Amino acid sequence: MREQALWTRARLGRDGPPLDLLTARFDRHVYAPHAHDEFTIGVCVGGSEIIDYRGGHIRPGPGSIVVLAPGEMHTGGPAASGGYAYRALYAETPLLTDGTVGTTVPHFREPLLDDPELATALRLTHTELAACPDPLEAESRIPWLLTALARRHSTARPTSDTLPGAAHIAHAVRDRLADELTAPPSLAALAADLGLSRYQLLRAFRTAMGVPPYAWLAQYRVTRARSLLDTGLRPAEVAGMVGFADQAHLTRWFRRVLGVTPAVYRNSVQDSGR
Repeated sequence: MREQALWTRARLGRDGPPLDLLTARFDRHVYAPHAHDEFTIGVCVGGSEIIDYRGGHIRPGPGSIVVLAPGEMHTGGPAASGGYAYRALYAETPLLTDGTVGTTVPHFREPLLDDPELATALRLTHTELAACPDPLEAESRIPWLLTALARRHSTARPTSDTLPGAAHIAHAVRDRLADELTAPPSLAALAADLGLSRYQLLRAFRTAMGVPPYAWLAQYRVTRARSLLDTGLRPAEVAGMVGFADQAHLTRWFRRVLGVTPAVYRNSVQDSGR
């Protein structure tokens, strides 16, 4: 196993706070005792690790979630000769409390969690944001997952999910995103304008639209990109015109929505025209 530690810094919305993502794979490395100012949320993706924490030992295996509280000393190293691999993110406390009441810092009685559905979602989100740390995507996905983590596994009480006027809220957000597709406002700013928490905005949008805000905007951008490709523009030109980070970002979403790459679509349209 080749040892590596790759850091990616995402932003939670345009001009929003940073969030660090770590993709690590170690065969021999052992961390010295240390602590973080933020919550450390990790998902083991291979091998076996041993962590000294709160006077005991944690032994994460593939698919398990680890939650380490801010300021708590811990170590980390391989539990077996095969080494270990994990993905971690470092989250400020408010990211876990938006959908809960009655506490300022969520308390997790157990640092090692068995939640396959959430572990899969965290791993997929981490992988995709590490490849393309789009601010709106990060703000749509990370707070939602961390709120779910706190609601399912901490001692904090969840807020009510009942929110009157969800469709009106979602349509207002949709219209703002469509109007500012190349530089969309942050969800935190949109929520403040509507007198909501970010979690309430995300809940309303998902309820009414069936997808989170970043996914709706990506599909809207694909529709706009398709129209521009019809005029003969190249995918590399079109990507920035509709707000994608680059051609690879456009291609990823174009294939998801239409099943082909932008280049194949453009060539097919031009061939049909001739």
